Amino acid sequence: MKYKGLIFDFDYTLGDSTDGIVICINYALECLGYEPADRETVRKTIGLHLEEVYRVLVSRQGKTLKFAEESEFAHLFMEKADQVMTESSSFFPGALALAREWKRQGYKLAIVTTKYHHRIEAILQKYQESGLFDVIVGGDEVKYPKPDPQGIFHVLGEWDLSKEEVLYVGDSLVDARTAQAAGVDFAGVTTGTTTKKEMDDYPHVGVFAGLEELKKKFLNN
Repeated sequence: MKYKGLIFDFDYTLGDSTDGIVICINYALECLGYEPADRETVRKTIGLHLEEVYRVLVSRQGKTLKFAEESEFAHLFMEKADQVMTESSSFFPGALALAREWKRQGYKLAIVTTKYHHRIEAILQKYQESGLFDVIVGGDEVKYPKPDPQGIFHVLGEWDLSKEEVLYVGDSLVDARTAQAAGVDFAGVTTGTTTKKEMDDYPHVGVFAGLEELKKKFLNN
């Protein structure tokens, strides 16, 4: 097989935390005196780092951005996330079974996400799948968030693999840019809010309806 390692984004690639993210974002916004955001608006920010989410949502309300509020927004989000995120997060149907199958086939598996490391660990524990992914790089473990390639480079170092031996799978333009910046192949999935047409503007080996189609059409050993 061409690839030895598969790296995945989490939100809208492997799973869905929308309900929890909506709760946490609106908690942070309201604590700071802003109007809550509707669900669809929040969905389109998923995958961005929290400071960028603040800037996008506050700008949409026509308010003046305040640099000091960026970190406070992130703090409030995480405060609420500690209460609700694990319970409200789920893997997409079949995603864990596919991951187990790829691991049996000999692939190394990793997650690179803006979610914090302990959050991913807690979600995996909820499904009794701790240890399924060989490496997890959370947003709290990098100096610069995606699309900076630091997370992917960390995985490459852990695995001692070349860029050519790794495929990064994600659902957003942030993921596409991350793969491009890292110099690794990218496979897009349209299980988030980004369309195939949008992803076609970036280098990719394919854009698929989901992980199952990725397996059938591209990773079917």
